[in-house]
Amino acid sequence: MAPSAHQGNQPSRPQFSRIVRFIPASDSNSILLGEPVEQDLDVGAALYDGKDVTVQVFTGQSVLDPGSLTERTESIGKLLSPLSREEVGTIRCIGLNYKQHAEEVKFPIPSEPTLFLKPSTALADPHPAPTIIPKFTIQDDCADYEAELAVVIGKECKNVSEADAMDYVLGYTAANDVSSRKSQFSQTQWCFSKGFDGSCPLGPVLVSKAAVPDPSKLKLRGLKNGKVLQECGLDDLIFSVEKVVSFCSQGTTLPPGTVIITGTPAGVGVGRKPQEFLRHGDRFAVEILPYIGTLITEFVNET
Repeated sequence: MAPSAHQGNQPSRPQFSRIVRFIPASDSNSILLGEPVEQDLDVGAALYDGKDVTVQVFTGQSVLDPGSLTERTESIGKLLSPLSREEVGTIRCIGLNYKQHAEEVKFPIPSEPTLFLKPSTALADPHPAPTIIPKFTIQDDCADYEAELAVVIGKECKNVSEADAMDYVLGYTAANDVSSRKSQFSQTQWCFSKGFDGSCPLGPVLVSKAAVPDPSKLKLRGLKNGKVLQECGLDDLIFSVEKVVSFCSQGTTLPPGTVIITGTPAGVGVGRKPQEFLRHGDRFAVEILPYIGTLITEFVNET
């Protein structure tokens, strides 16, 4: 597809390898962007362990246009989602996109992607920001986790082909598609059961597409309180990243900053025997290696 006039006027693609959005330890009133000084550091895990994480600061305010890398360094005081709620807009979500997960929930392999939406208010920062388990989910004891790869769109796209889809991808991060299972299975639409406030933690870093030339080679794990519950390679995806981006763009404009979460592998709480759900005080980690690292979220009950 030829670029539109609007696309032709867009700024050149930002240059970074791994970028974080954060509040610096030196100034709790500012939000900065930075590149971790230690290239191989798992930023999320290091911060959770209380380690100092130093980053080299960019001049810009958004990962969509981070500006230039400066000589200034800062320590991360609080890690934020790579994008703000205003930037992500509506979050696109792909359901039932791993072969092993389809088998565990006894669903047939879909012939095309299943798409549902989360509102921008579902976006949540990594630890120490908690995700609140809503009252309606607490009473049914059915809060579930879904470790997922998230794709961030870097420039406006519509009706793109699979062959051209990767040209529109800015990078990758980790997500947790937190779900309320009773509501999900009692309704034909999933937006209510998966769209509550804070139900889409995102982070810890945004990794450039250039650093991950083949996302199918990434390895994903989901750990509840340190126990591995999900473990799978991205090569188990039913629909590739290219297919998902192309599919979501058909007839629909995806603005820069659009987040697409690509589905979860086997091992979700509702599919386990016995079932294993999230409760107050639990910690869930989404680990995607290499490059992306660990997104850690702690869960608390709504009061």
